Amino acid sequence: LGELFCQSTHFTMWRVGLAFGLGAALEALLGWLLKRRRASLPTASEVIFFPSRVTCTEELLAGAPCVCPLPHGESALGRLLVRVLEARRSLDLCLFAFSSPQLGRAVLLLHSRGVRIRLVVDADYMVLRGSQVGSLRRAGIPVRHDQDKGYMHHKFAIVDKKMLITGSLNWTTQAIQTNQENVLVVEDQALVNIFLEEFEKIWENYNPANYTFFSKQEKTGIENAERLVGFNSCCGLYYQ
Repeated sequence: LGELFCQSTHFTMWRVGLAFGLGAALEALLGWLLKRRRASLPTASEVIFFPSRVTCTEELLAGAPCVCPLPHGESALGRLLVRVLEARRSLDLCLFAFSSPQLGRAVLLLHSRGVRIRLVVDADYMVLRGSQVGSLRRAGIPVRHDQDKGYMHHKFAIVDKKMLITGSLNWTTQAIQTNQENVLVVEDQALVNIFLEEFEKIWENYNPANYTFFSKQEKTGIENAERLVGFNSCCGLYYQ
C-alpha cells in the first residue's frame, strides 16, 4: 500500500510538473507570436498635425542661427522639413500641389548635396503662381506630370527608399498655415515598398515618350505649339 501511495504521489507530481512546463512553453509561444505580429505591423514614427504656427526655418535650411523677428522653436512645418532633410541618397516626390518656398528650398538643398530627386506633379497645379516646380526643373531635377483626365492627387514622399511621408497635406503655404491637415511618417519597409512600386508605375506612365492618347496630326500640332511657348519634352513642363 505504501509503495502504491508513493507511485501515485510521483505520478501526480509528474503531471503537475508537465502542466507547469506546458504552460510556460505556451506562454512563451504566445509572447513570441504577439511580438512577431507587432513587428509586422506598420510603425508610425511620427504624426504631424497642421496648421503650423509661423516660425523661422532659416536655421534648418541654412545651417546657421538666425536673428530674424519671427518666432523660433518647433513647428509642424519645421518637423516636416527635418524629415525631408534626412534624405541622403534619394527622394521621390508625388505631390498634387507644391508651392511652399521652404519645402522648395529643402528639395533644392538636397539636390545640391547629390541626393537623387524625382518629382511627379499634377499638370494643372504645377503652373499656378507660386509653384516651385519651375525652379526645381531649372535646377536639373526631373519632373513628370499627368496628361490624362482627372488629377494626379497623391501627396507622398519616399526618403531613401525606406521612409514614407504621406497624409492629407498639400505642400503649399495655404495648406501649411491655415488648413487642418495631417502627415504620417512611417518606417515600415513592407509599406514603403508598396508606395515605391506605385511611384515607379506612375513615373513610367507619365514618361512623355509613352503618351498615346493623341493622333499623329494632333501630336504634330502640339509639338509646333510647344516650340512657340517653350516646352521641355524631357521633363514635360512649359516654361518662359
